[in-house]
Amino acid sequence: MRRKKRELDIFSLSFLDVFACALGASILLVLVSNFNKSNAVISATEGVEDKFELILSEEKKLQGLEQLLAEKKQGLSDSRLLLRRLKQFLADQKMGLGATNQELDKLQEENVGLALVQSSLKKAAAIKPSSATVRDKDEVGGIPVDSEYIIFIIDTSGSMMAIWPRVLREMEHILAIHPKVKGFQVLNDNGIHALVGYKGKWIPDSKSRRKALLRRLNDWRRASNSSPVEGLEKALRQYAHKATSLSIYIIGDDYSGASFDQVLGAINRLNRSGSSGKRYAKIHAVGFLSENTTGRFPVLMTEVTRQNGGTFIALPR
Repeated sequence: MRRKKRELDIFSLSFLDVFACALGASILLVLVSNFNKSNAVISATEGVEDKFELILSEEKKLQGLEQLLAEKKQGLSDSRLLLRRLKQFLADQKMGLGATNQELDKLQEENVGLALVQSSLKKAAAIKPSSATVRDKDEVGGIPVDSEYIIFIIDTSGSMMAIWPRVLREMEHILAIHPKVKGFQVLNDNGIHALVGYKGKWIPDSKSRRKALLRRLNDWRRASNSSPVEGLEKALRQYAHKATSLSIYIIGDDYSGASFDQVLGAINRLNRSGSSGKRYAKIHAVGFLSENTTGRFPVLMTEVTRQNGGTFIALPR
C-alpha cells in the first residue's frame, strides 16, 4: 500500500514556538543592550559635571588668592610710601634742627654785638676837628691819622641807602681828619670801585677831587650783600703793596657773611708781609645803627680792628 506523502507546514505550532522564542530573545538583547549604553552615558555625564564643578571651585580659589596677593602688594607699596615719607620727615626735622641751632648761634652773636654797641655808644663818637687841631695830634677820636693813603670800603646795601646822607657826612668827617694824603680810593663792600677811571691806581688828593668824589657818592647805587669781606680782600690785594702807610676804613651796618674765624684768617694772611710779618694797613671801622642792624657787624669789626691796629667806632642812630 502506497504511503501517502506528508505535507510540510512551516506555520506549524513548533515553528511558531521557535520563532517566538527567537523574537523574544532578540527583543531581550535589544533591551539589555540599550540599558547598558544609557547607564554609561549617564555615568560619563555625571563625571564631566563633577569635574566642571571642581574646575569652577579651583578657579574661585585662584581668584581669591590673586585678590589676596594684590591686596598684599598694595599694602607693601603703601608701607614703602609711608617709610619714604617718614624718612623725608626725619630729614626735614634734622635740617630744621640744624637751622634752629644756627639761628640760635646767630642770635647769641647778635646779643653780644648789641651789648658791644651799647657800650660803644657811651664812648665819644668821632670828633670833628679843625685842620689846625689835626696837625698838632697823631690821633683824633682814637683814630691814628698818620697814614699817607686811605681806602674807604662802604656798604651799599638797601639799609645803608636808607641812611645814605648820614654815611656821606661821616665820610666828610673822616676826610677832614686827614687834611692831606698822597692818594685815596673808594670801593663798595663787594669790591666795586666808585670811580672806575681810577681802578687799580690811587686817586690824587686835592680839595676839588674830594668834592667830586662826594658828589659821585651821592648818586652811587651798587648791589651789595652786606659783607665787607670781598671789598677788604680786593683792597689788600690791589693796593696794600703800593702804599708806604695805609689806613682802610670799613663803613657799614651789618655783616651777612659766614664764619668770623674764616674772615679773620683771610685778612691776617693778606695784611701781613710774608717775609717780615709786618702789617700793610691799619684797618678801622665805623658802624651805623640802621633799621635792620644786627650785632654781627660790631662783633666782627671789633676783632678785625683789634688785630690790625685800628679802631672801631659805633655811631648812635
